[in-house]
Amino acid sequence: MQKWCRNCLAILFSVLLVIGSFPLNGQAKKSSSVYDKYSQVDTAEGGMVVTAHPLASEIGADVLKKGGNAIDAAVAIQFALTVVEPMMSGIGGGGFMMVYDGKTKETTIINSRERAPAGAEPGMFLDENGQAIPFAVRSTGGTAVGVPGTLKGLETALEMWGTRPMQQLIGPSVKLAEKGFPIDSVLASAIADNEAKLARTSAQDVFLPKGEPLEEGDKLVQKDLAKTFKLIRSKGTDAFYEGIIADALADTVQDFGGSMTARDLENYEVTIDEPIWGEYQGYQIASMPPPSSGGVFLLQMLGILDDFNLSQYDVRSWEKYHLLAETMHLAYADRAVYAGDPEFVNVPLNGLLHPDYIAERQQLISLDKVNQSPSAGDPWKYEEAEANYSKSEQPDDREIGETTHFTVADKWGNVVSYTTTIEQVFGTGIMVPGYGFMLNNELTDFDAVPGGANEVQPNKRPLSSMTPTIVFEDGKPVLTVGSPGGPTIITSVLQTILHTIEYDMDLKAAVEEPRIYTNNLNSYRYEEDISADILTHLNQMGHRFGAEPTTIGNVQSILIDHAKDTYMGVADSSRNGAAIGVDLKGKNKGKR
Repeated sequence: MQKWCRNCLAILFSVLLVIGSFPLNGQAKKSSSVYDKYSQVDTAEGGMVVTAHPLASEIGADVLKKGGNAIDAAVAIQFALTVVEPMMSGIGGGGFMMVYDGKTKETTIINSRERAPAGAEPGMFLDENGQAIPFAVRSTGGTAVGVPGTLKGLETALEMWGTRPMQQLIGPSVKLAEKGFPIDSVLASAIADNEAKLARTSAQDVFLPKGEPLEEGDKLVQKDLAKTFKLIRSKGTDAFYEGIIADALADTVQDFGGSMTARDLENYEVTIDEPIWGEYQGYQIASMPPPSSGGVFLLQMLGILDDFNLSQYDVRSWEKYHLLAETMHLAYADRAVYAGDPEFVNVPLNGLLHPDYIAERQQLISLDKVNQSPSAGDPWKYEEAEANYSKSEQPDDREIGETTHFTVADKWGNVVSYTTTIEQVFGTGIMVPGYGFMLNNELTDFDAVPGGANEVQPNKRPLSSMTPTIVFEDGKPVLTVGSPGGPTIITSVLQTILHTIEYDMDLKAAVEEPRIYTNNLNSYRYEEDISADILTHLNQMGHRFGAEPTTIGNVQSILIDHAKDTYMGVADSSRNGAAIGVDLKGKNKGKR
C-alpha cells in the first residue's frame, strides 16, 4: 500500500527498540533482561505474530514455522497468555476473535463473550437501599463472574479453520505452566498492585508465596494450571464445561456469593457473527458489532471526524486534541444509552451510523469552544424499530479495566485480530482452587442500576468495548488494530487508524504517538509527551485535562504490504510485547 510505505523511520524505530531505548507511553522501560532480546518491530514475508508477551509471540510464531495457520497460532497464543499474562486474559474469561479467511475472502467473528448465569437478576448489584454497590465491592465477588467462553471460542475457531488439533496447540503452554518462566515487569507490577485482592483467594499461593508478592525476574510455576491444561488436552473442552472443572468452577463462584451452576457452563454457547463495516478515507473497516460497543462507535467517531480534515492540523496540535475530545464526548453519550446485547435489546446501528445523524453530531462541534452539555442524540428517527428500554443513570465509579490484544497473519492470507479478557486486572481476583486459573469480573460491565439497554438479565452478554479491527484496501486486508483498556480501547484503535491513514505515519510511530481519552467532561486521560502549553490551552477552552499523564491502551498491529508481499508487526512499548515474523525458507505446503 503506497500511502503506508515503510521508510527510514521504521529502521530507526527498530534499532532503538532492539537496544531498549525507545521511550514508553508515560512510564520508564522496566522489562526483564531475559526478554531484552525480543524486538517490538519485525518485518517478514512468511507471516507475523504480535502479542503483549514475548513467550506467547514465540509460541505462536513456532506454530507458523511448523506449517500451522494463523488460527492455529492464535489458539496456541491464547493458551500461552493464560500462563504468562494471567492478570489479563485466560480460560476463565472470554473475547472476540476476528478472522479473515484467505481462501474464501470472508471476514467472520467468533464471539466468546461471557454470559450471565441463569440465576442473575437485574438488581443484583444494588444494596438493600436500592443503591449501587460500590464498584470495588461488586467487582470482586461471585456475582461479578460471567460464564467463561474462551475455550468454546477456541474450539469453534479450530473447527472452522484450524489445521492442528487443540491437543497439540496446548502442549507448549502445559510445559510453560509446569516448568515456569521469569515474570516480567508488567506481571510483577500487577501482582504488587493487586496484592490485597489476590490474598483473599487461592491465588495467594501462586502469586504471593510465603505471603510476599513475586517480583520481576522470579520464576512463576503454575502446577494446578498445568493440571487443568492436561485435562483439557486429554478430554477436550468437555472437561471444562461438563466435567470436574465445571463443578469446581461453579462451587467457587457460589463460595463467593454468586449463583453460577455447572448447568450454566454446560449450556454456554458462542455465536458466529458478521463484522460491522464502515469506510474512512477510501478504506473499508471491519470491526466488532454488539454486544461490543467498539465497532459502531469507532465507525461513528471516524464518520464525525471525516469532514474535519484533521491532518491540516499538526498531530500534536490543540485543534486535533480538541476535535478528538469533542467527538469522543458525543459518541460515549450515545454509547451510554443505546448499546447492549442485540439478543435482548434493539440497538439502533443504522441510526447511529446514518449520514444524516453523523451530520447532526458534527454540527455540535465547534473549533472555538467546548460543548458543555454533550448528550445522546436521537438515532431512532433513522430506524424502523423502536427502543425496548429506557435511559438509566449510572454511578460514575467504574474503574478502567485491562485485557490483552494480539494479532496473527500467515502466508496463506489468513489474518486474525483477537481481543481477549478477564476484565479488571486479575478479574475478580478469584482463582479456582486446585485448577489454577483466574475468574473474570465481566458482569460488572452490565449497568449496576437496572432499566437501560445494558441491565443484567440471565444468559445476557454484558456490554463490551473490545474493538478487534481489520482495515481493508480494495478488498484486501492491509492493517490489523486492537488494544486493551476497557472503554479506552475504542479511542486507542481510533487514534492508531487516524495516525496511520490521516497522518500517513509509519506504523510504529502511529502506535507510539501519544493518545488521549475522555468520555465526558469529568473524565480526561492523556499520555506523556503532549505539550504542557497545549494542555493549558485546551483547559482554558473548557476541557479538564489533569496534571499527570498516564498510559492508555497497548496496541498490537500488523501492516500488510501486498505490493511487496511483506508483513510488518508492531507491539506497543507500554508492555513488553514482541513482534516475531516468519520467513519463507523451506516453505511449508500445508493446508491453507
